[in-house]
Amino acid sequence: MVNLELHAFQAQMDPHFIFNSLNAIHHYILTTSTDMASLYLTRFSKLMRLMIANFNKEWVNLEDDLEALELYIQLEQLRFESQFTYQLRLSPEISDRFTLVPPLIIQPYVQQAIWHRILQRPQKSGGRLDIFIGRDQDRLYIQVDDNGVRSELHPASYTAAQLSRNVNIAAERLHIMSEKYHMEATITEQDFYEEGSSTPGSRVTISMRHISSRQLLAG
Repeated sequence: MVNLELHAFQAQMDPHFIFNSLNAIHHYILTTSTDMASLYLTRFSKLMRLMIANFNKEWVNLEDDLEALELYIQLEQLRFESQFTYQLRLSPEISDRFTLVPPLIIQPYVQQAIWHRILQRPQKSGGRLDIFIGRDQDRLYIQVDDNGVRSELHPASYTAAQLSRNVNIAAERLHIMSEKYHMEATITEQDFYEEGSSTPGSRVTISMRHISSRQLLAG
């Protein structure tokens, strides 16, 4: 588990992501707005702080995990400008402050949706990413939808290898946590069709037993 936590942390601290984010911020400084550069630099530093603070924890509250996830998406939007929009929705019956999740589980699937599908769209605009966190009785589910295309990256490329590695690490960590805490976690991938579209999008659903901080303390 310690090995997986370290590998997950290394995956999140991908030097290519760090370099490209800083390069995009530098571009803002030189060409656009120091205010925007300051905004994104603040977001970048917050993301690094959250990653470092959470990587060796078994649990974090959903609020912190979603904050890091949204910071990551916003930094990717900075790099790719108008290529995609995103929506992050939380069901009203979920308390993100008291709901616990294993850290560094959701982001690899969002990263895969952006890089492996949305950015592969022939049109360099109109990409959509929709993340919904819901609850069905005692089950928590995290649904990641995108309208990207299934365009295979070259298997030997850095991006393809890194995406595959990140997703495998996340799945293995979730499996270990599920066995330890009897979460009955599952990860499913399927096509889905938006209304009026004949081209399938992709949906990844992470499902697990809902765990609250009160339950963990009581256990």
